[in-house]
Amino acid sequence: MSHTLTVLGSTGSIGTQTLEAAELLGLPIAALTANKNAKLLEAQARKFLPKAVALADAEAARDLKTRLADTPVQVLSGSQGVLECAGMEADIVESSLVGVAGLLPTLAAIETGNRRVALANKETLVCAGHIVTEAIREHNCELLPVDSEHSAIFQCLAGGAKSEVRRILLTASGGPFRTLSRDELYAVTPERALRHPNWDMGAKVTVDSASMMNKGLEVIEAMHLFGVAPERITVLVHPQSIVHSAVEFADNSVIAQMGVPDMRLPIQLALTYPARLPSLAGELDLAALGTLTFEKPDLDKFRCLAIALDTAPRTDAAPAVMNAANETAVRAFLEGRIGFMDIPDIVERAISDFGNYPADTVDDIFAADRLTREAIKVN
Repeated sequence: MSHTLTVLGSTGSIGTQTLEAAELLGLPIAALTANKNAKLLEAQARKFLPKAVALADAEAARDLKTRLADTPVQVLSGSQGVLECAGMEADIVESSLVGVAGLLPTLAAIETGNRRVALANKETLVCAGHIVTEAIREHNCELLPVDSEHSAIFQCLAGGAKSEVRRILLTASGGPFRTLSRDELYAVTPERALRHPNWDMGAKVTVDSASMMNKGLEVIEAMHLFGVAPERITVLVHPQSIVHSAVEFADNSVIAQMGVPDMRLPIQLALTYPARLPSLAGELDLAALGTLTFEKPDLDKFRCLAIALDTAPRTDAAPAVMNAANETAVRAFLEGRIGFMDIPDIVERAISDFGNYPADTVDDIFAADRLTREAIKVN
């Protein structure tokens, strides 16, 4: 393959695995961006020699510029530098930035036009799905999902026409607290929340998986990616994380996509589609697994999922407010300032206070996001 690739968020879990896949595939790297990890971005820049790199943190960018002074790599700084990298010429741009910070760079990549955008930043579609999908159409871009569940749905939909789809079956591992009682959840610590049984992910996404907010965000993401109503998306808890999701068709047949729980599989497919090439992921041994199980999620215990499902149909700022409140609460939990079960309380209050604000433009969304973060005071 000779497609050029830009990775937005190259030092995170998805970004580093993307670069592993790019190395395997021999993809030239056009640009890389990160928040403030100058040391890792330097190593990536020296290995792949992109045209440019950017760090959102200005001080870290100055450090990186010194580190890379002996190379031809251009070092850009701040949010404007990240946007410049997103808009540079490349065949594929992968957006794996964490949180709503990925919205503007993803739109910048789309607005360059006539390229593939591989999306690993679910918050972009949660907060501004209607804006992003319209931009994709307007600028003749191809949007492919990187999340394992949405990649699975994308693959399963090849088995029939969109008009034949009855519902999407979105699977969830259930996280590390699936078997705990609601009362036991009040005592969990950040260290326990970060020990996911199946997946290796960044801290924020791992906590979201533990609260099942991640699955709620994915329901909203799937609505926008595949143009389906939320009532046609069913969440199933599947602890083994082998069936990554499935689609049920009008004739009652169900097509599922399976594989080992390794993000390098959906990452690589987003880069090579429609081709399937050898990957770094291991083989799936169904006989060794023996049993695959499924169950309904406990919405009373995992209130974040219930809140997200209630929010999904709304067209006002509620999804963006939910995301901002959750990001703020998760950070406070990881820093030990609130308990695990305080997260849904904070999110619910924020939606009640600010969810009915408009969300017609990007400015509206960022205004609701900012207001939510400013209003949440966690000591």
